[in-house]
Amino acid sequence: MIHFIANPKAKSTTAVLAEIEERLTRENVPYTVHIGANKEETQSVTAELTAGPSPVTVIAVGGDGTLNDVLSGITNFETTVLGLVPAGTGNDFAAAAGIPEGAAALDLILANEPKPTDFIDCKRQRSINIAGLGIDVDIIERCTGRKENGKKMSYFRSLILSLLTYRGQKIEVTADGASFETSAYIAAVCNGKRLGGGIPLCPVADMGDGKLDLVVVDSPRLYRLPLLLIKLMSGKILTERITRHILCDTASIRQLSGRNVQIDGELVETPLLETEIVRGKLMMLRG
Repeated sequence: MIHFIANPKAKSTTAVLAEIEERLTRENVPYTVHIGANKEETQSVTAELTAGPSPVTVIAVGGDGTLNDVLSGITNFETTVLGLVPAGTGNDFAAAAGIPEGAAALDLILANEPKPTDFIDCKRQRSINIAGLGIDVDIIERCTGRKENGKKMSYFRSLILSLLTYRGQKIEVTADGASFETSAYIAAVCNGKRLGGGIPLCPVADMGDGKLDLVVVDSPRLYRLPLLLIKLMSGKILTERITRHILCDTASIRQLSGRNVQIDGELVETPLLETEIVRGKLMMLRG
């Protein structure tokens, strides 16, 4: 029995579910579809499905946020296999994990063996892709109406305004016990490779190497910002002199200003992001 846990608000969930159900019915594969209307419901459904001693396969249908909710709800990792049918807007983790978008992911789910996969313990919740702060949080705050005027904006308008106005923030970073302070344009702990719907922040990240990839980009001088953005969008930000890339087991980022971080694209209100790698505990169907 395969349990699909779907986010009805994700971009293409309805159409993808119809394709999934048609194929599984045709091939006589037992399945059940569960709808998670919100984060709490999705985690609750997942927790109930994965609490017992019997093996269970749970498949998130949605984007990175839905996958995070399902991961965060898993109770018994020893008996659970996690999968993903990407049906969100960005699908950043799916790209890093080699999972085809939409119903095409069924080929992988039905034919592949699960692989040990790292994830990030963020104390408050889990992360499977990227957690951090900086200009990405500034963009999300504008999209969700968390900025001063309280008005929600389109992603494109939020991006433009953030690029024009965001200048970084002071943070304190600790990686495996060694600390430093800086003014950062972006600071992130990576298990996946990209964020924000395709921005390749850490192309070398490996979700099976048992390490966190900590990336801290210092605030650039204004005249260097266009070049920095080109490097960021082309996957070359790690080569910049103002970038620190640290492989570590634990990492924390404390904001000296600001109140939100993002975990797999969702805002979490906290001045302190504490993270630790969880090595290979999760078995996942991926490329």
